[in-house]
Amino acid sequence: MEKAKILDFLLSNYNDGRKKTLFCVTVNLLDLQDLKAALLAIECKPDMKTLTLKEKSAFVENLLQTAASNKNIELKLHKKK
Repeated sequence: MEKAKILDFLLSNYNDGRKKTLFCVTVNLLDLQDLKAALLAIECKPDMKTLTLKEKSAFVENLLQTAASNKNIELKLHKKK
């Protein structure tokens, strides 16, 4: 339930139209603790309210990619052919 709430929060606040897949994969692959740490880092960024949606989205993407790479997780959707 908490992961679903986090996904909803990310999609409603930081989706610039191109991040839906990234957020879905991230929420599924990262631990709840890592996701909460990322949300805390987002909330602690002082100039977040002055950024455009595209800038916010890029910041959150970079933050999530960094968290995933620290755990040796690749945030990429692998489609079956």
